Amino acid sequence: MGDTAILVTVGTPDAVVSLAGAVGRRVASGEAAWSAVEDVVPGVDSVLVVLDPEQGDPPDVADMLRALARTSGAGDVPEGDGAPSSRVVEIPVTLDGPDLAEAARTCTMTETAFAGQLAGATLRVALVGFTPGFAYLRGLPAPLDRIARRATPRPVVPAGSVAIGGGFAGIYPSATPGGWNLVGRTAFGLFDPGVAPFSTLHLGDRVRLVEVPDAGWPVPRQERAPLRHCGHRPVAVEDPGPLTTVQDAGRRGVAHLGVPRAGAADPDSRCLANRLLGNPDDAAVLEMTARGPTLCFGTDALVAAVGPATVEIDDRQLGAGSVVPVSAGQRLRVGALAGQSRGVLGVAGGFEVPALFGSRSSDVLCHLGAGPLRHGDELGLGVAGRARGQLLPAEQRHPALSSGGPERPGSPRTTVLRVIAGPDLLPGEVLRALQETAFAVSPASNRVGVRLEPDGPPILAHGHATPEGAASKGMVTGAVQVPPDGCPVVLLCDHATIGGYPVPAAVISSDWGTLARAAPGDRVRFAVVSLDDAASARRRAESDRISRVRGWFPLQAG
Repeated sequence: MGDTAILVTVGTPDAVVSLAGAVGRRVASGEAAWSAVEDVVPGVDSVLVVLDPEQGDPPDVADMLRALARTSGAGDVPEGDGAPSSRVVEIPVTLDGPDLAEAARTCTMTETAFAGQLAGATLRVALVGFTPGFAYLRGLPAPLDRIARRATPRPVVPAGSVAIGGGFAGIYPSATPGGWNLVGRTAFGLFDPGVAPFSTLHLGDRVRLVEVPDAGWPVPRQERAPLRHCGHRPVAVEDPGPLTTVQDAGRRGVAHLGVPRAGAADPDSRCLANRLLGNPDDAAVLEMTARGPTLCFGTDALVAAVGPATVEIDDRQLGAGSVVPVSAGQRLRVGALAGQSRGVLGVAGGFEVPALFGSRSSDVLCHLGAGPLRHGDELGLGVAGRARGQLLPAEQRHPALSSGGPERPGSPRTTVLRVIAGPDLLPGEVLRALQETAFAVSPASNRVGVRLEPDGPPILAHGHATPEGAASKGMVTGAVQVPPDGCPVVLLCDHATIGGYPVPAAVISSDWGTLARAAPGDRVRFAVVSLDDAASARRRAESDRISRVRGWFPLQAG
């Protein structure tokens, strides 16, 4: 899937468990051949292996997976290492959801009969994913098992919602987007990031939904306490801006729990800001949306902003793309981002907030991490290295790489995103339509996904996506999902780990930053390329990053 993951279709649930366990054991043992693997995500009939293409060649990893799939049978999974559970878990539910009446009509039965069928079934956990603790429950009786997903997913589904779609039942552990039909609710807890093994339901558990008069809703998340720095280098947040979060390279190795990768939506800008400041590439930065924050520094520091925004220090206006010194007691303000959704503010040493699952990042899908910054938060700073000088504009050196070309002032910007076809082999008309259609970036886009609206009728639908969609499988950043309404959603860094809509193509990793920077109203087109093209694009992107960072701080006059 794209140039960062390999999807292996294996067929049976036992084969899925076997292959996922076999890969996981080899990665955990430190075998050099598997060092490129970052995540293993079981699906309904497939296993998604997410990898770092800089650490291993995707075709080579694909060959190893094919060989492993041939040799690992269901018996290859030892007890305690992915073996199906035999627990029975009863969950109290109230079946009064907003889609209950329509679901019952679809099944030509009364709501009471529908609820009785659902509550009378013994379901089994087929997989855990999508979001933390979300269990796909198979075993729905006919005709409930034939209810399709919604044509257009809801932007937000309330936490605790009991839902069905595409042959499965499930309960949303947190408020997230979702395309299943909402038929009930429960207050039952499904995920606790502070207590291993984190998810309440596990592979193979049997689940019974017990109907009660009022199962309630989950207890609302308590508003977090203000962040407090740990050390002697504090930075106080006076104005957080519309949406400013701490982001690093994200979480690895936990997608099988449904935990999103998160991290900076624009990895290019994160990397450039850190290299300017002498930090490791994965040091934590502030990701800014629409406008940046106002910060008061309690210590001397060096900062750098990447993106089309002005930087002010005590009302002295400076440009982005340069290392700027800030003295203790000074205020730094980052202004509006001109024509771009996101920008990055870095600091020498990186920003420090509490880590979760090995990352300081926050995601907007299931609200793991510190979350959006607030007035009164305090951030710590890490140990600073030797800062560089300034960032050369990209267009100064490679004008031919500009995806949009010359445009009239005030006209929408057009971006061409390169994609690799698959994994879902939909009819050729769909892939042609994807390349021939211009799409507008919807204002409903966020870090979960960029929603696209076609210029004209939604010509991608055409009945080519089956009513049930595709079998639920692992997802990656850049996956182009096409729900039945024909309006694509391109997944960003906070995407659900599993999805059920068809994916005819995936954006290559070198274009993720371009995708993340696209602003509402911008136009997007797709161009299909090969894996070799993607590898060449990665090499060019790294060469670009190396050549753009120049000089050493402080820059010498003249």
